[in-house]
Amino acid sequence: MKTAVPCYYHLDVEVSPERVGQVSRILAAHLRYWDLENLADPVCRGAELLLRAIDEHATDKHTSIEMWWNGQHLITAFGGDDPDLRPDQDLRSCLADIAAMSDGWGCCASDTGSKIIWFSQRARAGQRVPLVPTAPAPTLRQGLQVPRETPVAVLAAPAGAMDDMLATAAASDDALEGSR
Repeated sequence: MKTAVPCYYHLDVEVSPERVGQVSRILAAHLRYWDLENLADPVCRGAELLLRAIDEHATDKHTSIEMWWNGQHLITAFGGDDPDLRPDQDLRSCLADIAAMSDGWGCCASDTGSKIIWFSQRARAGQRVPLVPTAPAPTLRQGLQVPRETPVAVLAAPAGAMDDMLATAAASDDALEGSR
């Protein structure tokens, strides 16, 4: 059985008409590398729609694109810092097309005030694969320091002293039994 490894990709781009096709080809190449060729067409169409809408309506043409694959869903997100771009007005037709061709979509604001538009594509029943478990990688704060080499304390008495203690214990046992 084939297993899936969680994947993540991030791309910062200055949007222009000639960059739309380049970005689409870059995203398709990453999806082929992740063995997700069947999701390349809808993701690239959605990316092209959003990039063209950003190019047409936004004053700040800088955007960040991120893709996450978790074994069942591919989420593609576009983030921008343009305060004038309003998804409810400027991107209404674009978002309607994205909603029609994706399994899920949404728009939200980040803590920094930027707008994030995302959409997801679900792997079909025959394409779902379990994730490969990854070992946790500790950070410097979580890692334990290697203990310094310390000498081992002598825990037992010398052999002669041990024989004397055993003889004394045996004599006291004999004395207890004789008194009964």
